[in-house]
Amino acid sequence: MTLTPEQPADLESVRQVLETTVMVDQVRIARPTGTPVLDPDTGLVGPTPTATVWEGPGAVLSAHGLAAVEHLVGGRWLEDTASWYGLVTPLAAPTPQRGDLVTVTAAASPNAGTAGRAWQALDPGEASTVAVARVTRLDEVIVA
Repeated sequence: MTLTPEQPADLESVRQVLETTVMVDQVRIARPTGTPVLDPDTGLVGPTPTATVWEGPGAVLSAHGLAAVEHLVGGRWLEDTASWYGLVTPLAAPTPQRGDLVTVTAAASPNAGTAGRAWQALDPGEASTVAVARVTRLDEVIVA
């Protein structure tokens, strides 16, 4: 599919391409719900309690992966991001909020290198008048 000025973009086709060829992993979005508890025996702070707000298809892409998707759909659909990673989810998914924890629970490719890794949402999911997917900038975090 090539976009030309004479032919308007078929946003439904672009959405379908993204959902079937890019959003092939299973991702979980969890929202912090409380304050971490200090373990008096070790002096270490425990994990922050969270609640899962969504789990379903998606993709965590590096900046290079985001650029590759532009070629797949035949046009520029995402501006450059300051973050190295971006979460791509269907429009039906809830809008992630700043501070949400994103994990890849299952990667479609054994070579993806994303399964089990975690990221924090840097900003609320991007909003757009014309949208084909939900995109959220991420920063990788180490989860103990």
